[in-house]
Amino acid sequence: MTVLSISGLDAGYGGVPVVRGLNLEVSAGEVVALLGPNGAGKTTTLRTISGLLPAIAGAVTVDGRPTDSRRPFRVARRGVAHVAEDRSLFPGLTVRENLRLASGLKRRDRAAAYERATDVFPALGPLMNRRAGLLSGGEQQMLAVARGIITSPQLLLVDEMSLGLAPVIVEEMLPVVRRVADEMNTAVLVVEQHIHLALDLADRAVVLANGSVVLDGDAAELREDPSHIEASYLG
Repeated sequence: MTVLSISGLDAGYGGVPVVRGLNLEVSAGEVVALLGPNGAGKTTTLRTISGLLPAIAGAVTVDGRPTDSRRPFRVARRGVAHVAEDRSLFPGLTVRENLRLASGLKRRDRAAAYERATDVFPALGPLMNRRAGLLSGGEQQMLAVARGIITSPQLLLVDEMSLGLAPVIVEEMLPVVRRVADEMNTAVLVVEQHIHLALDLADRAVVLANGSVVLDGDAAELREDPSHIEASYLG
């Protein structure tokens, strides 16, 4: 089942497109890695999907319904979780309070949601009463992702999970998106700078360059023959 469908998307800032003519689909349980050099339009694409940016042209639908840039909170309520590049945590609130705000659940349902978060990231369990601003970079990223998956979203958007993290932490955290897709049947679109790690967990890879798709292929095949990826980055 197709969860995310993008057709002929032009998106950008101030009416100037950064992304041009983008066509992309992500199905339930599928992980798609959105790759490309800096400035290619990856973050712009995610922001447009979640309704934080209006589309200049084209269409973005989630579960068959168009997104609404005037009311991005409604996009979120339909099951779109966006883990932003800057993590967007509330530093003065505790881990538990950050999760509570993200869940939007009634008190009787929160225990199960917290259990889901700590099942994926056991390290968060002892930190529930610690303020997010006092967490390490890796712990903050765990919280950001946990906040995204706590309600079992239909579509999970992850922007540069590895940014600023040590490689050993990245290798532990990135497989989480594969687990979310497999166990929750969630469609996942992940932007990642570590190309080989992204290809290890993805079903498919899409490479953007100058706002347009220059490569769309099976992740396993691209992992076996990385020359196609290298060529798309180098133009």
